[in-house]
Amino acid sequence: MTIHLSHRAKAIKASPTLAVSALAKQMKAQGIDVLNFGVGEPDFNTPDYIKEAGKKAIDDNFTRYTAAAGIMELREAISAKLKKDNNLDCNPNDIIISPGAKAAIINILMSVCDPRDEVLIPSPYWVSYTSQVEMMDALPVLLPTTISSKFKITAEQLEEKILSLSNPKALILNSPNNPTGSVYNKRELEKIAEICLKHNILIISDEIYEKLIYDGEKHVSIASLSDDIREITVLINGVSKAYAMTGWRLGYAAGPTEIIKRAIRIQSHTTSNVNSMTQKAALAALTQDDGSVEKMRKTFEKRRNFLVDRLNKIEHVKCLLPKGAFYTMPNVAYYLNNKKNIETSVELCKYLLKEYHIALVPGSAFGAEKYIRFSYAASMENIEEGVKRLEKGLKNLL
Repeated sequence: MTIHLSHRAKAIKASPTLAVSALAKQMKAQGIDVLNFGVGEPDFNTPDYIKEAGKKAIDDNFTRYTAAAGIMELREAISAKLKKDNNLDCNPNDIIISPGAKAAIINILMSVCDPRDEVLIPSPYWVSYTSQVEMMDALPVLLPTTISSKFKITAEQLEEKILSLSNPKALILNSPNNPTGSVYNKRELEKIAEICLKHNILIISDEIYEKLIYDGEKHVSIASLSDDIREITVLINGVSKAYAMTGWRLGYAAGPTEIIKRAIRIQSHTTSNVNSMTQKAALAALTQDDGSVEKMRKTFEKRRNFLVDRLNKIEHVKCLLPKGAFYTMPNVAYYLNNKKNIETSVELCKYLLKEYHIALVPGSAFGAEKYIRFSYAASMENIEEGVKRLEKGLKNLL
């Protein structure tokens, strides 16, 4: 007897970023000196004051179920953070704490999407967005960008695409962006928000990298632009990137009452709640400060400056200076279709990993075939060596 798999399960592809990381770890375990620039997490440890809060929660026996939406103390802290950092008034009851930003996005998509609804996604995009939309039997609709547009969509491009669709429901906007590091300024966000208001499009604003921003730029939450825009926006954030807490698994969504109410109901039947100790650790992260976040940000900025300068010195490589996150997307189109018959970014990354022992993520994973993603969440020493290996590997293709 054969049990047939669901069409959803068959359609979902493995995460390319996790696949690269897994292969790099496997090669390392074999004693190969692999430099991994595919990882999407800070290379710093969780700050001590946060770890101590998690340990204390265990010692205090704070180890039981919590409310599905999360403990009120943490939701109040998030509300205060949104007011302080983002100029947003948000009732703690309009916040849901989820096991990671991924789970927060899934909860929101489940709350608003019906089959065949269309969700607009700027490309290059974070690898999970399209798969998450497809899990809802909804349709991802890509809005292509390039290095010449600084990897940002325009309001005109957005409206043109909306008018061509049958069931446009939502826009997923990620700023600062993974994988490009692009950051939308206030005026750009205002124009995009106007189009979404005009056409009744929900904005799902993923702001997980908001603390990692450079060159004196200021993060602007699209939800803060007006009360009307706030009513059509769900803000996604968490503690994983800014506080080096990827393994703790805590993200959150804040938005319109009815959407969050449904998301809480959905979560109560799936993951129930974020583990109690993590919630206490996140509370410490948001209410205390030992300077760790700013120290990490400055380190990332220094690495970014070095990396982008070196990448642009490689012949035929063009790399935009990212304004946020800890990734950059060099254009390597010149090195495809070469003497080794490498035609795709996947083949290129496999070649670089196997021959030169550097792990990078192919641009095709993000909807950008001519690019590769280079994470600078790595030591300066490794970045220096990694660029040398990349340059050698590319030159040997000519």
